[in-house]
Amino acid sequence: MADLTTDFLGIKSPNPFWLASAPPTDKEYNVRRAFEAGWGGVVWKTLGSEGPPVVNVNGPRYGAIWGADRRLLGLNNIELITDRPLQTNLDEMTRVKKDYPDRALIASIMVPCDEQSWKEILPRVEDTGADGIELNFGCPHGMAERGMGSAVGQVPEYIQMVTEWCKMYYSKPVIVKLTPNITDIRKPARAAKAGGADAVSLINTINSITSVDLDQMAPEPTIGGKGTHGGYCGPAVKPIAMNMVAEIARDPETHGLPISGIGGITTWRDAAEFMSLGAGNVQVCTAAMTYGFKVVQEMISGLSQWMDEKGYKSTADFVGMATPNVTDWQYLDLNYVTKAKIDQDACISCGRCFAACEDTSHQAILMKEGRVFEVDDGECVACNLCVNVCPVEDCITMVELPKGEVDLRTGQKRGDYANWTTHPNNPSSTAAE
Repeated sequence: MADLTTDFLGIKSPNPFWLASAPPTDKEYNVRRAFEAGWGGVVWKTLGSEGPPVVNVNGPRYGAIWGADRRLLGLNNIELITDRPLQTNLDEMTRVKKDYPDRALIASIMVPCDEQSWKEILPRVEDTGADGIELNFGCPHGMAERGMGSAVGQVPEYIQMVTEWCKMYYSKPVIVKLTPNITDIRKPARAAKAGGADAVSLINTINSITSVDLDQMAPEPTIGGKGTHGGYCGPAVKPIAMNMVAEIARDPETHGLPISGIGGITTWRDAAEFMSLGAGNVQVCTAAMTYGFKVVQEMISGLSQWMDEKGYKSTADFVGMATPNVTDWQYLDLNYVTKAKIDQDACISCGRCFAACEDTSHQAILMKEGRVFEVDDGECVACNLCVNVCPVEDCITMVELPKGEVDLRTGQKRGDYANWTTHPNNPSSTAAE
């Protein structure tokens, strides 16, 4: 059996599935239920200072995006950090860590951007026995307007400065949680590393408005006739999150910096994909809010079975394996050529592939008598749009053209660009010019 035990920054947990800092980790009751359900760790909902009280809205806090079957694809939340007293949270964290010493417990923190505020809270957090802290530099709403959250995460100099304070006044691992609301995710990651961060976690939520109530003419969720931007999360953000994880993992300046992957992780496969791109573990929120804490059991069993099938003994065996295969566009191999093929036995003659290709692509699918659809190799550019719109899984596949065979579309043999110096994708080649 595969061993799912994870060592992240020296913090051991029975599996790589942690609950992210969010409503599911708001209090002792929730966290105990999570650990009993099988979660390997939790990041406690973000703690604030004992300054002005945090007051959350008493109306709807979530907006939503659904798929055609009403499967929840994304949540927009306008909830702030914990509105419970700091000492109450610290006392609960102390009890939970004592009762579950084999689980990871991380304290998420957000306080004003001055050294004294961090100096005051960090010893109190350390006294709880928590395994580490996560600096919330990502929250895009409410707290950002007060100069915290993403307002800090969007300024690399602030990230480095606060991280240095935390490393000065706290002895355990410091994780910096990054905001995706920035042009180049590598810059804040570099700043975190320069400040001495032990790891980064990403992504936090994406600034968003998910919908508008056309009767009230206000964004949803609507509070007394008004709405605001919030943080977007859930399956819909996964592609954005994975790209940002990969960018940090392959950046020479942050290479080797541990990463905790966050963003739309719903299944074991999602987790494996994040980890293959360089994440040492993953954090989950929306899936737990959608399906309950026991969803982790499916993640554990699925990942374990997949690892057994692949021969991986531990999660460390495949972490980062896909990172070397993430490259820039100009280094893609133009010698690799595929063509679409339609399985006539599986085809239900719906015509979606034909409509998509005829109207919006390259007119490479022909409709023959009796609604039989065939691919014209001479026009097919291998875009695979037809694969993506076909409602029947594996009915249309992309088949690799053997080396030396002539591409009917270009008239070239596969392999004509054998010399990289004349490859059009090579930025320095004459062909590229």
